[in-house]
Amino acid sequence: MIERFKRLLLCCAFALTAFGNAAQPDGKQLYQTHCAACHGQTGEGGSGPTLATLRLVRATNEASLIKIIKEGIAGTEMPSSRLDVAQVKLLAEFVQELGRLPVEKPVGDAVRGARLYAGRGGCVACHAINGEGSAYGPDLSDIGLRRGAKHLLTSLIDPEADVPKSFLQFRPGTAITDNFLQVRLLTRAGARINGVRVNEDSFTIHVRDASGRLHSFFKSELRELHKDWGKTSMPSYRKLTQTELDDLVAYLLTLRGDK
Repeated sequence: MIERFKRLLLCCAFALTAFGNAAQPDGKQLYQTHCAACHGQTGEGGSGPTLATLRLVRATNEASLIKIIKEGIAGTEMPSSRLDVAQVKLLAEFVQELGRLPVEKPVGDAVRGARLYAGRGGCVACHAINGEGSAYGPDLSDIGLRRGAKHLLTSLIDPEADVPKSFLQFRPGTAITDNFLQVRLLTRAGARINGVRVNEDSFTIHVRDASGRLHSFFKSELRELHKDWGKTSMPSYRKLTQTELDDLVAYLLTLRGDK
């Protein structure tokens, strides 16, 4: 009787172990669940940077990669993780494996793209790179670190595709200046201001208009405050040929924060 009971306990223990191992996701499953939506199914990049590269700029070794997965990156859309230590290590190992995949080279020509950006594209009217250009739109100095080719192409063709529809859809760790938001103001004095929110708290709001001028108001000075979530003043670049779009994307991917 005792021996039968012992065998039963052993069988139960084996079953529980097998179940636990089957329920434990591997690195690929963890990646698909937690990372692929931003970084692409195979690390090709999207709203997050490309991971299928031999060298990650912000994670030069396994320790720094684990730290980023656990803590996120302040001021970006990269959030902290609630995964346990073992899962984080599995995920980091899989991300490092992605770096061994063949690197997908941009289709376009970055040199031609740079000329298009500075010239006919008119990008400098709204965007800045390393302090040169306009501060009206998002800074593009390190856009090649933060976005993948597919996402950049979509943003050029359909600019409103990735503009946050509400603050709740934007991770709270992201700086408010990255949470692009158009606003329309009417002051009690009758002045109308259209622009992009630079900063805001419970009592004040700061807005930059298309000319680059900064406006600061106490909210008590305003008669109307409209927040146009999901809207952008950036025009669609569908007018460009596919070759020109590819060139522009190739140039943007070279912008990695180094002057």
